[in-house]
Amino acid sequence: MTRGQAIQAGSSQGRGLFFDEVIGGLPAGFGWADFDCSAEVAAITLGQNPVSGNLSVGSVFFSSASSNAGGGDITDQIFTERSADCASFAGEYTANVMDIKRSLGFAADISVTSEASECVLSSNSIPNHDFNDESAQFRSNVAEVARSFTIPRNPTIAGTATQLRQTRFNAVMLNGIVVDLLSAGCYDPNNPMADADGNVLIGCRDTDPWLLDPLGTDHHFGADAHNAHTQPDGTYHYHGNPMAMFDDNPGSSGSPVIGFAADGFPIYGTYFLDGAQVRKAISGYSLKSGTRPTGQNGPGGTYDGSYVDDYEFADAGDLDECNGMTVGGQYGYYVTDSYPWMIKCHSGTPHSSFVK
Repeated sequence: MTRGQAIQAGSSQGRGLFFDEVIGGLPAGFGWADFDCSAEVAAITLGQNPVSGNLSVGSVFFSSASSNAGGGDITDQIFTERSADCASFAGEYTANVMDIKRSLGFAADISVTSEASECVLSSNSIPNHDFNDESAQFRSNVAEVARSFTIPRNPTIAGTATQLRQTRFNAVMLNGIVVDLLSAGCYDPNNPMADADGNVLIGCRDTDPWLLDPLGTDHHFGADAHNAHTQPDGTYHYHGNPMAMFDDNPGSSGSPVIGFAADGFPIYGTYFLDGAQVRKAISGYSLKSGTRPTGQNGPGGTYDGSYVDDYEFADAGDLDECNGMTVGGQYGYYVTDSYPWMIKCHSGTPHSSFVK
């Protein structure tokens, strides 16, 4: 379907691989192409436990009407709020979590304020869940990094979609963590750092052909169980499904809002209400048929999802080219079980505060 077209669909998840960071040091003369995360994140919304000072309705809590009201401890919360207006999440929030490998405690600090036309979401870049489990190999230790984003309250679909860039964060989650989906790895057989398949894991631009998809191979470059790892400055960031904030037991209307894209549209979990059925949203992308070109023109082999260029938009599911859809009059992006995992492009106009 086309961008902005109303439909009925559901969602997804992804495992995590990352090429913007490499275990061990970088070779001399090489810089990091996975740009430093610079976005402050947003504060959180309704969890399942009422918090003092908030109005409670059933299992959902939400802050009062003031632009900076509410708050509470959101440690390991599964969110429930589905409002597409960032002002619905205004408040001050905290979480107490662990760096598992280091046996080190961290305190997340998240704030959302709202004005007539926009919200400001700020955080110290610490998530609301434990991180750096035994499966992870972070190149740098997680550190508190203060970041802030401005989120438009009334985004509109633009005439032309804006492609994702390595120089701009894609989104911020409501637990204060940025989303940075693109890798800096690609097929570059003439590079002295290329592996046996002709791939390098750093130094590629987002416009280079055969960009590696962080979630598309069997390699594992330091990701933890939340499809996240660190930037060189210690910024913890997601490359796909955060495996947090929503689960496979959605409410009667589908998954909650778990974040906001750079253009102001909400990001939902995997599920949505399709008529009388709540189900997962399905990506519109499919693997190409046949084999890739060889030599200098391509890595050869079958289109197996290792590279972004292995996919084409075939309108094969519920979601549009940017991995979004309109349900009940509201456009939003959905986490999916297959490429592009969360966002492929921005249907609206990204705010400048998301530039790194």
